[in-house]
Amino acid sequence: MSACSSFHPSGLLSRRSMLRAGSLGMLGITLPKLLQASSQYTGPKPPVRAKSVIFLFQWGGPSHLETFDMKPEADENCRGPHKPMRSASPDIEVNDRLPKTAAVMDKVTLIKSVHHKMTNHNSAGYYALTGKAPPSDDQRLRESIELFPGYGSIADKLIERPDPAMPTYVSYPHIISDGTPTPGQFASFLGKKHDPLYVPSDPNDAGFSLPQFSLPTGLSIDRLRHRRGLQQFIDQQAKLMDFSAEAKGLDEYYAKALGMLNSTRIREAFNLGAEADKMREAYGRTTYGQGCLLARRLAESGVKFTTCYFSDSIGGQKTDGGGWDTHGFNNTRMYPIIEQYHLPITEQTLPTLLLDLEQRGMLDETLVVWMGEFGRTPKINANISRDHWPHCYTVLLAGGGTKRGFVHGSSDETGSHPATNPVTPDDVAATIYYLMGIDPRSEVMDAQGRPIMISSGNPIMEVVA
Repeated sequence: MSACSSFHPSGLLSRRSMLRAGSLGMLGITLPKLLQASSQYTGPKPPVRAKSVIFLFQWGGPSHLETFDMKPEADENCRGPHKPMRSASPDIEVNDRLPKTAAVMDKVTLIKSVHHKMTNHNSAGYYALTGKAPPSDDQRLRESIELFPGYGSIADKLIERPDPAMPTYVSYPHIISDGTPTPGQFASFLGKKHDPLYVPSDPNDAGFSLPQFSLPTGLSIDRLRHRRGLQQFIDQQAKLMDFSAEAKGLDEYYAKALGMLNSTRIREAFNLGAEADKMREAYGRTTYGQGCLLARRLAESGVKFTTCYFSDSIGGQKTDGGGWDTHGFNNTRMYPIIEQYHLPITEQTLPTLLLDLEQRGMLDETLVVWMGEFGRTPKINANISRDHWPHCYTVLLAGGGTKRGFVHGSSDETGSHPATNPVTPDDVAATIYYLMGIDPRSEVMDAQGRPIMISSGNPIMEVVA
């Protein structure tokens, strides 16, 4: 494919074909591939550099060419109308619509050479959320115990919890989807006990709290344990996915939820009302802005992995909500949308979070990951917008043992393909695990009781401080 050419998704596999592919080769990995994967990372068990991870998932696919990998020297069909600006790092330029973000680029690592082949949101989203390539590139890919768990569920499985009442893994405020819920958001074959504490509430609402973890007046924890209504009381969490109630670990899930019911620490962590108004305004009075603030509070309280979703939908057609999928459909245009919504909300939240973590002495031990499922096409389409482009895009890391003001890899002159140091989502996953002190060679048992490595990628050692 030539540089700056448009991308057209190929035909989709049927759901039956997809499931057959999943059952015959777990996640598309045959035995020879699995044996080959076992020789990928050969280093020692890593120390814990990131005590917590804040995973800011930019659903819909933000344009690398309008954020952190601008190409001002490309021809007019590729470069776009925005200009780059210098940042606090001499090696990094960003969109000049992001001056506050530019001021914190001395705190981040940019990986500019991430690439894969998944062109549909659900397949690419699953790959981004798990670090495992799906069995097919199919918009209809849906959750199944044949597919891999999300990062936080792996952490919940492999990291010992010092306080059983505190969740290891929290996600909110959406279940993301494109037609069907995107797989990789829950524990899959690990069982429900490793599901996230999922909070389907808007942290920007005035009454935001955890009512599902507040006991009714006059009802003690001992009485609750003996009430027949216990299951209904906790089932708000249990009914997140149709398949999940069939997975193992339901009893342990109930036990964990009961422990949370009696925990003051978790209620305090979710109490955004304890934050000063000035701090809440700094993050922005939006669902996502307050979600980023909540992520800091959860990391502060000891939660190991927090996923905050930018939006529940791929969006891209409104200036007041939705994800980054800015094709220019239905007589909309990409640039007014990102100028009025996506870039301003990023400008408010990302630098505020990084500065807040640093001022509290938390950044060195908190890994912030800012990424989507792919980038956008180098060639601007007929709608003056950009389409899906998984062949090269940028992932931002900050804190948690990563270098500051550092760039790993590069793209070619139009941002079409990696030019140096190509990286896959498998490698990004291995890096996240490595920084958390989890050996990427660690194994978990799949739905058939077979050992499978949590990552077939290599930690990107060049980004480790």
